[in-house]
Amino acid sequence: MGNHVWNDKKKFIWLLSVLLLVAFLVTSGISYKVAHDSLSQQIESNTLPLTSDNIYSEIQQDLLRPIFISSLMAQDTFVRDWTLNHEQEPEKLIRYLKEIQDKYDTVTSFFISEQSRNYYHSSGVLKKIQDVEPNDAWYFRVRSLPESEHYEINIDADTADRTKTTVFVNYKVFDFEGKFMGVTGVGLAVEKVKALIELYQKRYNRRVFFTDRQGNVTLHGDEYDGANSLQASTGLEQLSTRILTSPSAAFSYQRNGKTVYLNSRLVPEFKWYLIVEQEDAPQEQELLNTFWGNLALSLVVTIGILFISNMTLGRYQRKLEVMASTDKLTGAANRQVFEEYFHQALEKAKLSQTPTSVLLVDIDHFKKVNDSYGHGVGDLVLKTVTNLLRSQLKPQDILCRWGGEEFLVLLPEMDLSHAAELAEHFRDSISQRELKVNGVHIAITVSIGVAEYQKLEPAEDLIKRADLALYQAKEAGRNQVVLNQ
Repeated sequence: MGNHVWNDKKKFIWLLSVLLLVAFLVTSGISYKVAHDSLSQQIESNTLPLTSDNIYSEIQQDLLRPIFISSLMAQDTFVRDWTLNHEQEPEKLIRYLKEIQDKYDTVTSFFISEQSRNYYHSSGVLKKIQDVEPNDAWYFRVRSLPESEHYEINIDADTADRTKTTVFVNYKVFDFEGKFMGVTGVGLAVEKVKALIELYQKRYNRRVFFTDRQGNVTLHGDEYDGANSLQASTGLEQLSTRILTSPSAAFSYQRNGKTVYLNSRLVPEFKWYLIVEQEDAPQEQELLNTFWGNLALSLVVTIGILFISNMTLGRYQRKLEVMASTDKLTGAANRQVFEEYFHQALEKAKLSQTPTSVLLVDIDHFKKVNDSYGHGVGDLVLKTVTNLLRSQLKPQDILCRWGGEEFLVLLPEMDLSHAAELAEHFRDSISQRELKVNGVHIAITVSIGVAEYQKLEPAEDLIKRADLALYQAKEAGRNQVVLNQ
């Protein structure tokens, strides 16, 4: 069955990729032909002088504004006092972030507390930052910045809306004694900067983009058809080092048989280089470059869609596997998957000669609960008992819903005496848990049978002995633990 599902998945991915590539190819081809036919002559040569300094002075305001805002937030006494006060009344900080976002017209504003790892956003508490979550790696990267660097700028998907790409300014927050408290900042819509880049390119016939200090292209317009780095750009391999070691520079180089004039300017606050290129080329060549650029972009979009599709299918497949292996109501393992774990644990116990025990747990008078209060309350009792049992088990222990109100607990590497102690702890904690439903107090108790695996004993006999012990516990008055030795 698994191979069949995998083959169907591969067929779907291949079909989707072919359809997307053909659609992008046809669309780009038609667009190129229409543009080619409508242009009878070259567009008038550009005469307005434009340098990288001109663009820098115009675009600087939009780029530096988020840094200024983040700096204010990081040094805001309210933020630091609120955090030092154990983050009480989160709605106050959320309102503060909302006011920052509204006042400065940013697309997002946030604060991550080092103490609680809560991700506070203008819309609420989104999540907890985790070091095992790839999407949260940026936080730990910012936290590890050298002492001389107080902020980082990166382009990433917005945590509040994964469909939006945002330029984030992540600013470290310190308390009044210089101790790291978290990270705050705002986001600037990538589309806003891209719109400026597109405006300059169309108005002055220049190519404009940004690179980081290593030469990787960080931001560009939608029609950008260059490489992902200066080192990989045709004609720039030998010039990339000189560009990246100078605050401003002017070069000319050959690309595809044509002369390209390049101006670079370091934007120190962003630690990015602004690159402006001009190429005196016929409009026909520009259309052709646009065509190939669209195809390259289409390929990236196709790969992205295929990646998302593959992730989505994989997620649903894993969800189906979980549904097939767990009890729908309680989330405990079902009998089918439990039996697999059970036989594996017994085989391991035989080989390693380590003890293995089982507990058979039965909720006392469960039928009376259903008859008196309804099945909804009965379900609540089942969930409550499940959570109490699961909260006290080790990772290698297995909890299974064995029957209607019966649970079977597998305890690898645990002998009878320790299993009996754990069972008594279960019984005591459950008996102290009282449910209150519609003003009515419902007491819950359980009876537990305990048995330890005996050498060469069939699995069925081990369960029978635990069941016999459970029967004895019920006969003795319930709400107690009985061992079968």
